[in-house]
Amino acid sequence: MDCIPRVLVPIADGSEEIEAVTIVDVLRRAKAEVTLASVMPERRITASRGVGIEADCLLQDCATGNWDMIAIPGGMPGAEHLHNSAPLIELITDQLKSGRWLGAICASPAVVLGRHGLISDYRATCHSAFRDELTGQVKETSNDAVVIDRNLITSQAPGTAMDFALSLVGALFSAEVEKEVAIPMEG
Repeated sequence: MDCIPRVLVPIADGSEEIEAVTIVDVLRRAKAEVTLASVMPERRITASRGVGIEADCLLQDCATGNWDMIAIPGGMPGAEHLHNSAPLIELITDQLKSGRWLGAICASPAVVLGRHGLISDYRATCHSAFRDELTGQVKETSNDAVVIDRNLITSQAPGTAMDFALSLVGALFSAEVEKEVAIPMEG
């Protein structure tokens, strides 16, 4: 890849902090340009376990242009806030249609993507609490920790966040870069 890939990570009140921070951290270790964007009225959100996270910007400040990847953390009610963000859903829809990378973990495959009917032709996974819902929204559900189907990468929960984030690196860069990022973390 000749230029530095741009990645959008949308967050909201109630987003899962382990997932959000792991995604940002691992992608930045790979030297991606990562923008953490709040869909809330303020840049500072309160994550699912009460951790305060300051986003780089509000979503409306970065909703134009193309992203090489959009990576969506889960958590509740964070995933519902993301689901309700019309500008985010427009970005996600364009991302899928254009064949650019989209990642979603935990509740987000079902709540953010599935409820909008965006992934009906994909194989995916999600948090076990949303598996029944996802089954009706996708072509095939999986029990794998991380599932890659074409330009969609999905994962299950906070416990799979590191594998998910490394898979995002592998998709965006290469298997070699994924390994280079994983080794110092002893992953």
